[in-house]
Amino acid sequence: MKSDRLLSILLLLQTRGRVPAHELADRLEVSVRTIYRDVEALSASGVPVYAERGRHGGIELLAGFRTDVTGLTADESRALFILAAQGAHAALGLDAALGSALRKVMAALPAPHRPAAEVTSRRILVDATRWRSGPQRAVDLEVLQDAVFCDRRLRLRYRHSGEREPRTYTVDPYGLVAKAGVWYLVADRRGAPRLFRADRVRSARLLDDPVRRRPGVELADVWEVLRRQVEERPEDGIDVTVRIRRERLDMFQRMAAGQLTGLPDDGESDWVTALLSYPVLRAVRQLLAFSDQVEILDPPEARAELLRAVRSVTAVYQGADRGEE
Repeated sequence: MKSDRLLSILLLLQTRGRVPAHELADRLEVSVRTIYRDVEALSASGVPVYAERGRHGGIELLAGFRTDVTGLTADESRALFILAAQGAHAALGLDAALGSALRKVMAALPAPHRPAAEVTSRRILVDATRWRSGPQRAVDLEVLQDAVFCDRRLRLRYRHSGEREPRTYTVDPYGLVAKAGVWYLVADRRGAPRLFRADRVRSARLLDDPVRRRPGVELADVWEVLRRQVEERPEDGIDVTVRIRRERLDMFQRMAAGQLTGLPDDGESDWVTALLSYPVLRAVRQLLAFSDQVEILDPPEARAELLRAVRSVTAVYQGADRGEE
């Protein structure tokens, strides 16, 4: 709509100062001629806007002119107040800044939109932390942030999952990504994309060398490559068939959601059959948490693995009892 486009032009000029007509045309996906017609319409409505031709010309507002029009619709106003997701801003040390920014936005909102935005901030809460995720190691993102914003290389001491000792890496950071409550550093190492969990970084040191990113590659591009590598990684997994007591089914579905691949309907039986997929055989030990409420039906090697786990646990406690005697 023309009115939306006129408002967009006004807000862009207010934010950017002088803007070339062709750039406005590209941003708004119209012709340069249309932009000049819109500028005439703004001027006719009392907005002090003018255009200068030539190599260094452009469209500009008269110095000192400001408008209190935000251009936000009711839905846009509400959307802004859902930004205050707990966790992410706190980890970056931006909780206070976010609160201050939202108060300023609230003051600038058109009066009819303020009640809806205020109610949204009280009625919608975003918590990105998973249920039963366990205690998380404290993450210090300060040095990682410095490297990202200062465009400097990083020297990391990083401990991989399953390894006791950390390794040392020199990396070229693209940025930080928060996924499901977990922070990741996205970086290149020797020109290849790598992903580092922030809570496994044992130490980080900013180097004097400028970052060496691949030309034309942005954080979103590298993250997409790494995300697909994780999600599409081929695994020599094992498919397991189990049965669960019906009264425990809801909890089972929550706790084994990442492994659940099928849940055939067994009618009104006291037991429900489920199909699971694990990356390695040893991972079936997760089912110990359900005691005798879950039974592995197939394959035999999965039953044997769980039996070995039960014997190991039994041996530990029998040994403890002997020590007490």
